Amino acid sequence: MKIQSVTDPSFRPYGRVLTGIDVSDILEEMKHTPLPQDAVIYEPTDTALEALPAAELFRSKIYGELPIQIGYCNGFNLALNALEYHRSSEINIAATDLILLLGRQQDITDDFRYDTSLVEAFLVPAGTAIEVYATTLHYAPCSADGKTPFRCTVILPRETNFPLEDAHNGQDAPVTEDRLLAARNKWLIAHKDAAIEGAFCGLQGENITV
Repeated sequence: MKIQSVTDPSFRPYGRVLTGIDVSDILEEMKHTPLPQDAVIYEPTDTALEALPAAELFRSKIYGELPIQIGYCNGFNLALNALEYHRSSEINIAATDLILLLGRQQDITDDFRYDTSLVEAFLVPAGTAIEVYATTLHYAPCSADGKTPFRCTVILPRETNFPLEDAHNGQDAPVTEDRLLAARNKWLIAHKDAAIEGAFCGLQGENITV
């Protein structure tokens, strides 16, 4: 599929490139995070990343003094598999080149289906920090060259992606948005080919690969 750049105007509906914030300390610390060669890991919080001076800048300047968490999503991936959204923007900092597969929440149907042909791919060059808007559908990054694992810093409001406290609509319940809630502040629509346990499989079409 066509790979666009986050610096292209086509990225504007999905997010923006952040400038004026020094993320060099985050990029240096990311070198010490685990890097699976054949899987993807996600850690919502990392104490070393959260202790860096840049963490306070993101809390104050980007999230308007809301409590935040800084973690990472690292590993190797080439497929879409699912799409998720939050009630808040997400900050991604590419410690390596990586590709994001993105869609728009506005294109989800009334019965919570989504046509994967609407997905667009964007290259995020190493060292780039971006804001992914709350209405942007996204999931784990993809490896930029098809061979090399990626490292991506993920910043979100505190407790996003933490385990849920309450039971929500079960697997056989009528499909409402509550049925999509997979973790705190995380609504997820999966592709059946990904076989994500307990997830609502509402992605229709090809499980896109890059």
